[in-house]
Amino acid sequence: MTTRIEKDPLGELAVPADALYGIQTLRAVQNYPISGLRPLPAFVDAVVQIKLAAARTHKETGRLEGKLADAIIAAALEVLGGQHRDQFVVDVYQAGAGTSHHMNCNEVLANRANELLGGRRGTYTPVHPNDHVNMAQSTNDVIPTAMRLASLATLPPLIEAMDRLAGALLAKGREFDDIIKSGRTHLQDATPIRLGQEFTAYGRTVARHRAKLGEAAAWLRPMNIGGTAVGTGINAEAAYPALMVKHLRDITGLDLQVGEDRVQLMQSMGDIATFSGALRGWVLDLNKLANDIRLLASGPRTGLAEIGLPAVQPGSSIMPGKVNPSIAEMVNQVCYQAIGLDTTVAMASEAGQMELNVMMPVITHNIVFSLMIVGNATRVFAERCVEGITADAAQCAYWLERSPALVTALAPKIGYAEAAKLAKEAIATGLTVKQLVTDRGILHGKELEEILDLRAMTELGVPGGKGLPGGG
Repeated sequence: MTTRIEKDPLGELAVPADALYGIQTLRAVQNYPISGLRPLPAFVDAVVQIKLAAARTHKETGRLEGKLADAIIAAALEVLGGQHRDQFVVDVYQAGAGTSHHMNCNEVLANRANELLGGRRGTYTPVHPNDHVNMAQSTNDVIPTAMRLASLATLPPLIEAMDRLAGALLAKGREFDDIIKSGRTHLQDATPIRLGQEFTAYGRTVARHRAKLGEAAAWLRPMNIGGTAVGTGINAEAAYPALMVKHLRDITGLDLQVGEDRVQLMQSMGDIATFSGALRGWVLDLNKLANDIRLLASGPRTGLAEIGLPAVQPGSSIMPGKVNPSIAEMVNQVCYQAIGLDTTVAMASEAGQMELNVMMPVITHNIVFSLMIVGNATRVFAERCVEGITADAAQCAYWLERSPALVTALAPKIGYAEAAKLAKEAIATGLTVKQLVTDRGILHGKELEEILDLRAMTELGVPGGKGLPGGG
């Protein structure tokens, strides 16, 4: 491997001759051989978008010579177009604040800009990574801005997936609305509910979380770019913050705002922690939903078996014909991972001191990775599981008929204590509640049918209680 010699304030290093990155990136590679994980594409994009916006801003204000600005712009557009992606090589776990990844981006763009101007890699002339690519910027405002940009850019696929999942669940709610089944609380038999009611509620849960994520994302829209070292804006001209946000809006298509207090936005990671918390809220309910689907589909002979799931793959290497709830199981695993990622975001968000939180690299990786995997899991859950769910109305009716909880409808008529005795006898004898009521002569004819009307039990009111306050 041929090399070139580069210098920095610490001395000299031999950098691979064909590398677009430079000495500071190489030092980071040597210092942090930790995980083998490289920066997520959204994080690379976000920093390069900031560099593109800065070059356009400095060209507009005249602070940077047009020829140099154009070369940086061209280099940035190449990266955003998919080129040179193998040059972003700093491990996810690196020095605090993200200076290593930041300088990786500065060096790649400077070297490529110099090539476009006819120069050589590693000379940093006429374009210098600090003096020109990083003009009026600091790691301390670039990385918090990139964190917000990367999160906002990764959110839309998750929102689209949630819309699809909510729509699928609501459609199943309509499809299954006439299927009456046993409700369950404490994993024990409870009063009747319609399968459609269960699925409609699932869909509305998804929709509420989708709205909450949108609200939490609003916290990420104010940009602290222009705060430079400690949020005060040293070395950035007065027009710079607003121009940067204008160009970033154009580049990203995101709804961004000029930060009202750049010191505050640099000090606090509360906005990203709030957003991560909203994501965690969705993950908890998504996990519960996947677990419910697994329970409802358990069987096919010794479980609930009230619904059927699409068969997506053989379920066992030893048991022929076994089919597992594979998609829901994948969702569970993603949710457990995402909860751990949120815990990391929370702890790292608290770990800042004074004007800066140096844990930004791990915060950024965790929130962006979480958005990505939860979005993918939500989409696959909708596409390959929920949209293909079928109902077994006969199995639902079978369990419901045998549920001792049907005595609840009798309680207003015969009292709680007598109803409890009937439930106990139903369990002991194996007889249904309706059989016991008929055999005992407790109810007859129309009154029996009205009080033990299963559909009526799934609606607000007192079964058979016409004329009563709140009656059916």
